[in-house]
Amino acid sequence: MLRFGLFGTGHWAAETHAAAIGAHPRAELAGVWGRNPDKAAELARRHGVPAFTEVDALVDACDAVAVALPPDVQADIAVRAATAGRHLLLDKPLALTLPDADRVVAAAGQSGVASVVFFTQRFHPNITGFLASTAAAGGWQHARATMFASIFQPGNPYSGSQWRRDRGALWDIGPHALSIILPVLGRVTRVAAADGPSGLVHLLLTHDGGPTSTVSLTLDAPTEAVTRDFVFFGENGVQAVPPGDGNALTALSTAIDQLVEEIDAGTRDHRCDVRFGREVVAVLAAAETARAEGRTVALPA
Repeated sequence: MLRFGLFGTGHWAAETHAAAIGAHPRAELAGVWGRNPDKAAELARRHGVPAFTEVDALVDACDAVAVALPPDVQADIAVRAATAGRHLLLDKPLALTLPDADRVVAAAGQSGVASVVFFTQRFHPNITGFLASTAAAGGWQHARATMFASIFQPGNPYSGSQWRRDRGALWDIGPHALSIILPVLGRVTRVAAADGPSGLVHLLLTHDGGPTSTVSLTLDAPTEAVTRDFVFFGENGVQAVPPGDGNALTALSTAIDQLVEEIDAGTRDHRCDVRFGREVVAVLAAAETARAEGRTVALPA
């Protein structure tokens, strides 16, 4: 049984992480830590586990950490947990800066812990199968991703998320788009970016070998314009990525399955590990620079 320390007390932590861990046959919740001690105590009571007031105390009490916190907070906790030999179930993006992402990768590598970064779409079986077959087919020249969300409406559980308001769609849902595009088109080598109305950000990416992709994102779309659309274009025609065949809870359960399998097998090569999380952060950081400076940014090889 893998004992998870849960870091975070918000909607995502309570309704997805805690629920998935509690229902998993090979996982159990060891305790909860949060920046708000009252919320941590309330969530811990719901699940009959202790609330912790110190990060390191919960790290000491578990085998793995599940983190549902703003990315800058997550990075520090992940480094502390990995250094202590605890396995990592992290959220996207891995961090808000490339140096912080590098610190997590280094800590995980030095301690040899298993890691999974929860890019939700990558844990739906039908999307996993689609990406594998599409990548194997090859000959893709371009991809288009459009993700228009509207999270700042009254009643939305994420409407009060300050880091999402500060960092916008690029950092919140941009990782989801990249998690779909990168497995098919490969590493990003160049990034250009531009802003639009209603928090829109547009990316033009060049990938290894010359394929391109465009990504359009917002968290503040008109409710009538909310959409999700991923399409690949190439020698084999046009392929649209299907909607996931599960929900966030089933996807996270699959992520826990795969983390447990990594630990049991002693392997450290999960397709969505902290190294892939770092690759995504590198693209996001380059896009931030491209937006700010109005230029195309080359990523190091």
